Amino acid sequence: MTMPPSKAIKPLTSDLQSATSAGANALRSLKILEGEHHAVVGLSGGVDSSLTAAFLAEAGWKIEGLTLWLMSGKGSCCSDGLVDAAAICEQLGISHHIVDSRSLFKNEIVGRLISGYQEGITPLPCSQCNRSVKFAAMLKWVEENYQGARIATGHYARIKYAKRAFEKSISKEASTGRHQLLRGLDTQKDQSYFLYDLSQDVLGKVVFPLGELTKSETRKESHRYGLRTANKAESQDLCLAEHHGSMKAFLDTYLPPRKGEIVLNNGRVIGEHDGIEHFTIGQRKGLGVSWQVPLHVVKLEPSLNRVVVAPREEAGRSNCIVSQVNWVSIEPPSKSREVEVQVRYRSHPVLAELTPITPTDKDIKSNRPYRCNLQFDKEQFSITPGQAAVFYSNEILLGGGLIEQS
Repeated sequence: MTMPPSKAIKPLTSDLQSATSAGANALRSLKILEGEHHAVVGLSGGVDSSLTAAFLAEAGWKIEGLTLWLMSGKGSCCSDGLVDAAAICEQLGISHHIVDSRSLFKNEIVGRLISGYQEGITPLPCSQCNRSVKFAAMLKWVEENYQGARIATGHYARIKYAKRAFEKSISKEASTGRHQLLRGLDTQKDQSYFLYDLSQDVLGKVVFPLGELTKSETRKESHRYGLRTANKAESQDLCLAEHHGSMKAFLDTYLPPRKGEIVLNNGRVIGEHDGIEHFTIGQRKGLGVSWQVPLHVVKLEPSLNRVVVAPREEAGRSNCIVSQVNWVSIEPPSKSREVEVQVRYRSHPVLAELTPITPTDKDIKSNRPYRCNLQFDKEQFSITPGQAAVFYSNEILLGGGLIEQS
């Protein structure tokens, strides 16, 4: 199936001199990128994906818009997003396609999220959704309709493709024929953390045109094009929380109240809760208990239906086990090495020694055999089972996996 050429977009201010320097560089990079200049753009209905499509159109690429319908109702991943995505495609003069992925999303994300909370962990659905729902569904659709086309999204991250990896190594982490995933240049918007689970095959077929832009530059460029979404507010919540009104409301939809004890490390009962799923490691506010010093959640015990709390000085951890590791920019290491680790999306990277350890039978059966121990240089607060630990070397994302329960 041949992809039709896109309508040539004409920005309101059409000369490149009026573009931001980052915007002009993004356009130049798209024009000289090796390979076929065909792309299916994942459109959520937000400003980031809208500008991605506009950049590709102005750079002369043949493009189509594709939106995954993940939920019905309110929110960027729901019916609201479909309307805005369709409007952008109409404005750019490109075709818009919708793939009904609601069943896939419910099985892969909602189901696992609920079971994770029941097991006393705080799951990270976004990285799993990127790998098993969003990119998987888009790639499947592209292969069925426009084989050979790339996927483009509005993520703030960058890719150093394997063919160019030997020309200039940006650090000691020289590629050995692998695509490298890099942080986005905007440190406040960098989304590489949520992309750690993408495979080499996916990275080789993806384009991130906004990787070298800041969010303010994205807004300016969107106004230059006169995009309908230029002033659209950015979603601040997980899509499920946005859809249901809050994360508590989402969980209450699927999990009935189950009263249990809130205890200190020594087992002393100091309060009561209505479900461990409403708590996360490190949490201080909303515990529903009064004590002489501020308390934080340090452990969730699903078998006993207990929430364990303690003062902050008792909440640190010097190490953690990370399983289901996906090695991205380097081959799986065979010996210990120093890495910078990010244990939450908004946390600062910290130094740690990473040591590969023997996989369990469960790891091997899941085809995710890599696991490791992280020994932090300094004791860390709020190490949360179910969240991702992502390993970096400067701006290169080496790999990442899920923090296990201790």
